[in-house]
Amino acid sequence: MVTNKSLTALENSQMALTLTVDAASIEEAYKAKINKYAKEIQMKGFRKGKAPISVIESKFGSAIREESTFDLMESSLKETIETLDEKDKPLQFSTPVLQNEESLLPFKKDSDITFTVHYDVKPSFDLPQYTGLEVKYNTTEVADSDVDAEIEKLREQNAVVLTKDAKVANGDIVTCNYVELDSEGNEVPGTSRKDFTFTVGSSYNFYGFDEDIIGMAKGEEKKFEKTYAEDYANPDYKGKTITLIVNVTEVKERQLPEVDDEFAQDVKEEYKTVEDMKNGIKANLQKEVDEMVDNVKKEAIVNALNEATTLTIPASMIEFELESSWRDYVRQTGLTEDQILNYFKQSGMSKESFIEGWREPATKNLKNQLILEAIQKKENFEVDEKALEEELNKNIKEDTDEATKDYYRNVLRDNMQYAKVLPFLLEKNTFTVEKVLPRAEFLASINRY
Repeated sequence: MVTNKSLTALENSQMALTLTVDAASIEEAYKAKINKYAKEIQMKGFRKGKAPISVIESKFGSAIREESTFDLMESSLKETIETLDEKDKPLQFSTPVLQNEESLLPFKKDSDITFTVHYDVKPSFDLPQYTGLEVKYNTTEVADSDVDAEIEKLREQNAVVLTKDAKVANGDIVTCNYVELDSEGNEVPGTSRKDFTFTVGSSYNFYGFDEDIIGMAKGEEKKFEKTYAEDYANPDYKGKTITLIVNVTEVKERQLPEVDDEFAQDVKEEYKTVEDMKNGIKANLQKEVDEMVDNVKKEAIVNALNEATTLTIPASMIEFELESSWRDYVRQTGLTEDQILNYFKQSGMSKESFIEGWREPATKNLKNQLILEAIQKKENFEVDEKALEEELNKNIKEDTDEATKDYYRNVLRDNMQYAKVLPFLLEKNTFTVEKVLPRAEFLASINRY
């Protein structure tokens, strides 16, 4: 069938596969196809399946030859691909594309066919040095101020809300009635609110009158003008001066508990004193920092390897990753894809423009993954076979056939080996602190994406 094949590596992790299919196989496929149609076609003047082959050929021969030849080319391609080395096979999401199809047509009788397809392959690249490197990273330390900030959060969580007889102050919880007046002093329809409750200073009210009611008392009503800046967020009020009437109906304040031993015991039973609580909070914060720093080190070594590696990610691999991320996004929103696309359309966006921002990080992540997989393959980490079998038995049914077991066993072994790559890199490289950042700055730096 295939009398000749050749492989040529192209740029951007593409491969060109050229095949020659012999004339005899082509003619055999043509005859089989035309005989098949001869049994099925009903032509005028003939009963179904009784039209002579010569009549069918004269009317449909060219189209049947084209169909049978393309079918043979496709089956020849599939069979040939199965015989290729793994490194030369198409990626699972890369469809081979026939080149210069128009130059092949029309197919001629008793002639060999030579055709070429292009497809993406898993990138081949040289690993850079990945052990014995000195890698710099940023870290942080848990300061007393961080512990104090956590204690303040706990005080807020345990605050008691009490009615207040004094005047409104920043941070108080106020219930009020308000309405906007027009230039003649009449209420503007649709602007009246009754029993509206908010925390002063939060600006959680439509008119932003937090500062205007500070100093008012329960039962007090105040009429005042309010002018909005030209850059005010609500376009209907930019540069506009309005009149409001606000009536305060209730004032409450949040009373925070004192930081004493009793408070510490309320926070956690094992805390007996304030000092116990501070030490516990500091230990928890330090544990969080240690975990974050561990991830920062991993990111630092992977970034270093990424920069030292020359590697082009195939377009089909990137598109597959973007499509996978899109499906995850749709699932997380709880909406249907049509609902999201309809919203995009109303907002002047498209799916393509929305996911374009994912392209660069997706490309980087794929490159990182390929580098780590190459290290995994080169190091061929040992796997605890007993642990592997225990994990396998947890995830498959008892009556699973051996072939399926072997498949999942190999998948699990691969996953367990891959999980060893980053710990290996942490162990085999030297990490040096570049900067010790305040905790807030450190958190901002690791959450930048």
